[in-house]
Amino acid sequence: MTRSSALRRLSALARAPLVSAAYNVKRCGVVQAVRGLSGLSQACRSPGQRLSQPTTSTLLPRIAQPSAIRFYSVVTVECPEMGESISEGTFVSIVKTSGEAVAVDDVVAQIETDKVTLDVRSPYNGALTEYLVSEGDTVTVGMPLFKVDQSAEGTAAAAAPTPAAEAPKAAEAPKAAAPTPPPSAAKAPAPAASTAPPASAVPSSGSRVERRVPMSRLRRRVADRLKQSQNTYALLTTFNEVDMTNLMALRNEYKDAFLEKHGVKLGFMSAFVKGAASALEEFPAVNGVIDGDDIVYRDYYDISIAVGTPKGLVVPVIRNVNTMNFADIEKTIGFLGKKARDGQLELDDMSGGSFTISNGGVYGSLLSTPIINPPQSAILGMHATQQRPMVINGQVTVRPMMYIALTYDHRLIDGREAVLFLRRIKDVVEDPKRLVLDL
Repeated sequence: MTRSSALRRLSALARAPLVSAAYNVKRCGVVQAVRGLSGLSQACRSPGQRLSQPTTSTLLPRIAQPSAIRFYSVVTVECPEMGESISEGTFVSIVKTSGEAVAVDDVVAQIETDKVTLDVRSPYNGALTEYLVSEGDTVTVGMPLFKVDQSAEGTAAAAAPTPAAEAPKAAEAPKAAAPTPPPSAAKAPAPAASTAPPASAVPSSGSRVERRVPMSRLRRRVADRLKQSQNTYALLTTFNEVDMTNLMALRNEYKDAFLEKHGVKLGFMSAFVKGAASALEEFPAVNGVIDGDDIVYRDYYDISIAVGTPKGLVVPVIRNVNTMNFADIEKTIGFLGKKARDGQLELDDMSGGSFTISNGGVYGSLLSTPIINPPQSAILGMHATQQRPMVINGQVTVRPMMYIALTYDHRLIDGREAVLFLRRIKDVVEDPKRLVLDL
């Protein structure tokens, strides 16, 4: 080995401990790195040689100085995965402000996609140093969103002032007013000027103001899908009416015991969901869908429930309803409805679904023609229950009646099947014992 190659070899060996020390600073901290480097130095010294105690400034490379250590404590949080087939969203809400303390799993911001609103959570403890995007910006998966300093504590969220704290300030306000001049110093009153504003400054009672706001991603998605449904499907709607007398009597008789045992109220939706599941089993074409030149028949029964929220219409899915009882259905509807109203629905909650039920009756709708939720082939519309005169056994009597509507894709479902499907739901709801006896 030549002298030059030996020197290069010794130089590489000398740099190796420093590189290792810098790595240890990043992963383990300064103290562990100093101890490791000190042990290496003691092991490599010659016999009889005495070394002084190593220090951080003499042993650690430039990258391990305090400024670099602070650099490594600041981490950048990127945009998380938004779900299958979703690559971008809108940065709509900032929950934590810059300089505020954050903990692991704290919600820092929210991203709105065309299906759900996602919470962006902090993966670290520390202080939020800065946002790298602004509200309203379009963000993509993996895009840097904000930075967190793990070595800082941050400030607590500012609390809203309480009325009790504001009361003393209001009490002190009269004291701060300027004192009135003594009567002797008062001048003769000047003629009062007219305080009426000019006629041009008075706004007219019929002001015509317009506001233009951008559509949310969810609203744009709903609009696109509804128009797609109208443009693609051969939509046709058939109607019927349901006598709610027996179902209401059943509910009134068992609602207290049902609530005590299952912890949830007995409503009308569970009966219609079970009735729809029974009808889907009897008429599989309604549970199918056209896919190109094929027809896909589904042997499972996942029913979507349309829920109106302040941000738009969402349709969470109740899966395998044919295996559920009334209590399971009511609990699932309540759980998904709360998540929808709180904006906490996830993509999995709304994926799939082979049939939809929309209840416009909760808003007082008497009759409507619902639009199919693609790629499904039919939708059931429920409406308000009203007391109406009906002829029963030749006698006119007042009964609680509900109109129901079935909109279906006439390319796949014939009129006979649609009418019998709706009649099956009517029969089951009017006589719930049919569900028990499988009739």
